[in-house]
Amino acid sequence: MATPLTPQQVVLRLSLYLVLAANWPLWLQVVQISGGAGAALRPLAALAVLVACGTVALLAFSAWTRGMKPLWWLVVLIAALAQYYMGAYGVVMDPGMATNVLQTDVREAADLLGPQMLAAVAAVLVLPTWWLVRVPLPAMRPLRQLGRNALLLVLALLVASGTVAITARDLAPLMRSHPQLRYLMNPLASLYSGAVAAARPALARSRVLMPMTQGAALGASYAAGARPLLLVLVVGETARADHFGINGYGRDTTPALAARNVLSWQNVRSCGTSTAASLPCMFSPLDKDAFEARKNDTENLLDVAQAAGLAVLWLDNQSGCKGVCDRVPHAAAQDGLAPDARAALCPGGECSDEALLQGLEQRLAALPAASRQRGALVVLHQMGSHGPAYYKRSGTDAKRFMPECRTEVLAQCAPGELVNAYDNSIAATDAFLGRAIDWLRAQSARYDTALLYVSDHGESLGEYGLFLHGMPYSLAPDAQKHVPMVAWLDESLARRRGLSAACLRADQGRALTHDNLYHTVLGVLDVQSPTYRRALDAFDNCRNHKENRPVALAR
Repeated sequence: MATPLTPQQVVLRLSLYLVLAANWPLWLQVVQISGGAGAALRPLAALAVLVACGTVALLAFSAWTRGMKPLWWLVVLIAALAQYYMGAYGVVMDPGMATNVLQTDVREAADLLGPQMLAAVAAVLVLPTWWLVRVPLPAMRPLRQLGRNALLLVLALLVASGTVAITARDLAPLMRSHPQLRYLMNPLASLYSGAVAAARPALARSRVLMPMTQGAALGASYAAGARPLLLVLVVGETARADHFGINGYGRDTTPALAARNVLSWQNVRSCGTSTAASLPCMFSPLDKDAFEARKNDTENLLDVAQAAGLAVLWLDNQSGCKGVCDRVPHAAAQDGLAPDARAALCPGGECSDEALLQGLEQRLAALPAASRQRGALVVLHQMGSHGPAYYKRSGTDAKRFMPECRTEVLAQCAPGELVNAYDNSIAATDAFLGRAIDWLRAQSARYDTALLYVSDHGESLGEYGLFLHGMPYSLAPDAQKHVPMVAWLDESLARRRGLSAACLRADQGRALTHDNLYHTVLGVLDVQSPTYRRALDAFDNCRNHKENRPVALAR
């Protein structure tokens, strides 16, 4: 049997172990920033002391003799998992990333699992697990334990304060220039960010939902005799604008869109770098800054369209709508599919995006007839290019760029194979959008139709050692924020909304953001609202253009 230890001694040893065993992404980043191990010695030593003191201070609250071993083991497990993902994908554990983790569904989580992840986690976890099982904790009076815990906490804070005072000349410039380092401190960043992310739903429930639907009404184009208007809004996933062939990419990843004569804005930036951040923001009437500073939640684009009298439907092939669709009809892509269609489109429980189009006419017909006779807004939320298993996002018979990376450990892929897998997923999105446009063309006998596509965020493919997405917005590279935005309008809708094709094509280089989506969709739908801002409508510059008559935008 191991030598008995007090809980305070266990906390000290665990903290030192985690500094040494679970902070390699932090140490490697500091060495890289400093230009070598020799130049990094002072900041490395200072950060090691700070991480150790911070961990001791945090665990001091758990330094009791009863029932704490499972909690300590859980902290080590969290640290081991965080180190693996920070090292393998170059992510940082900020609250946004923790929110992504908590909102990840089983399908997404399965893509991240693998033997290398299990081996990396076991390398950190096995030794402290064996030690915690064996170490005895002698009984101690509660008041005595409380006093020792308080002393441990005070000492940890004093040592940390002294370290900061002594090393401020080294640490202050480093942390100011590279704020991402604070989110590599393990397990402090993971525990802090996880707590913030877990608390957000409770805080959100205490918020008042601010109404935004007052004054919503249909515009003059809905006069008696006008045909219903049908807009399909496709919310893409993890698509980079610079990997779209129609935007000048060196590979022809978008032949279907090119053949359908779409509009493509080439200078669009997202509201966030993750689905959880971008999705509610892009559907909000507030701009990015106001959305992030808001004290209460607001009704969104779907609420306004529905209040104006249109039918609204959200179909999801992702991990949910993040609250955007809560007050309108919504369903998962696989809901209601016939068994043969489910078997073909959803093998293993994960559907291809084609499932979003399966039976779409029937889904549309099931919406309230009175609203549908005016028009409908249908939102299709894609799986798109969700990583790291990019190779799963394209069908075997549709892979155009080979060989492709077929592992979730992206750092082990040859750069060219990783890009091949990602580009195949973009080509799959292109084919899906082409079929969606063809479906809309088939509805043109009954509706004035249009399609608008925009991705929620981009993706890092190894640039600067980063993979996936979710970096803090101020630190994220452009690859995670530069997103594609595409539109297709049939001739009757272009005429109805007074749009000039020549003007729109000349305007494709215009700088846009997710802030424009809310107002652009209201403009296409001809929904009047006090929240609508013409200056943010991507089409408004070309509506009723003085020099050009409205002409067809679709072939």
